[in-house]
Amino acid sequence: MLGPIFRPSKGPQDLYALNALTAQQTLFHTFDAPGDALALDGGGTLTPYTVAYQTWGKLNADRSNAILIFHALSGDAHVAGMHEDGRTGWWDLMVGSGRAFDTDHWFIICANVLGGCKGSTGPSSLDPVTGKAYATTFPVITIDDMVRAQRPLLRVLGIEKLHAVAGGSMGGMLALAFAQLYPETTERAIVMASAAANHAQAIAWNTIGRQAIMNDPLWREGHYYDSPEGPPKRGLSVARMIGHVTYISEGAMDQKFGRTLQALEKESFSFGVDYAVESYLAYQGNIFHQRFDANSYLYITRAIDYFDFAAKTSGDLTAAFARTRAQFCFFSYDADWLYSPERNEEMTLAARSAGREAIHHQIQAPIGHDAFLVQRDPQTELIVKFLSVA
Repeated sequence: MLGPIFRPSKGPQDLYALNALTAQQTLFHTFDAPGDALALDGGGTLTPYTVAYQTWGKLNADRSNAILIFHALSGDAHVAGMHEDGRTGWWDLMVGSGRAFDTDHWFIICANVLGGCKGSTGPSSLDPVTGKAYATTFPVITIDDMVRAQRPLLRVLGIEKLHAVAGGSMGGMLALAFAQLYPETTERAIVMASAAANHAQAIAWNTIGRQAIMNDPLWREGHYYDSPEGPPKRGLSVARMIGHVTYISEGAMDQKFGRTLQALEKESFSFGVDYAVESYLAYQGNIFHQRFDANSYLYITRAIDYFDFAAKTSGDLTAAFARTRAQFCFFSYDADWLYSPERNEEMTLAARSAGREAIHHQIQAPIGHDAFLVQRDPQTELIVKFLSVA
């Protein structure tokens, strides 16, 4: 099968070829003290709960150089450098010495989201009441719930104000939510390849992915953790294939794969893996189910669908930005059909109408939505400039 593609090339003179950050340890904080119970949008509370996080760089004397980075759907706290298990950070291109988020200057924090499966409390975590995995008894959560779960972490770290919050895709939604929920804490917000709310087609794709998981016989209504047959690997693999198609543009797919067959000559017809693009998607699905939990996929995509930045202002996007105090920097990518430049421009204009400083950079990126993850230029220079603005 084909290996990963769409990664930037690295030449011998490429300053980004190696990240000098050392092996990074994931830290955990469990919020279980009186008053730590997390009130949820869907009703009720969650207690106790754990947040898994990593940090890079050093907090300065006046604690004014902290930046909170939010990950996208399938990410985790390990944003950069080499992890203790040998993995490279999911945004290694952008976080590190001399990079956009320069760890020689900034103190970087990244936490696994609530509902995830990489250390923070989620459906695969043990319910303290039953001693078994929550599975689908875990409460349905929202983007705002994820943000509220991370806010107390700043107090643990002794940080009262963030220089910036940043994220792409779902991470951009989290950055928007944080800026609205905690305006006094947020000076700047970098929102990349994201939207103020999912449009109907995006919700439709997420729905199909969830149905793929829930129609796998091994899903067992979410209670598969103790099953000898294991988790719903096939359903999750298909969900990942569906999602992955939305992250890459039509042009990029054509350019990389076209109608290329796996074999040079086709001798017989079948329903097997004939085309190169089929092989690539099968590869993506296979590696994904090895590292991600199917229930977390359900919970996180549902949270994305529920997100609506203007919900608290009856759909008025300008009024929604009026509830913030941050300066905003939006990035969109011309071939991104999931969260288009037009949607980002709409947010930019609404923020300005609310009296907020806002800038929108539309980047030429043939790959589409995933460009924020794999393309460092010109966004590196633009982020450095935005972070340095007085």
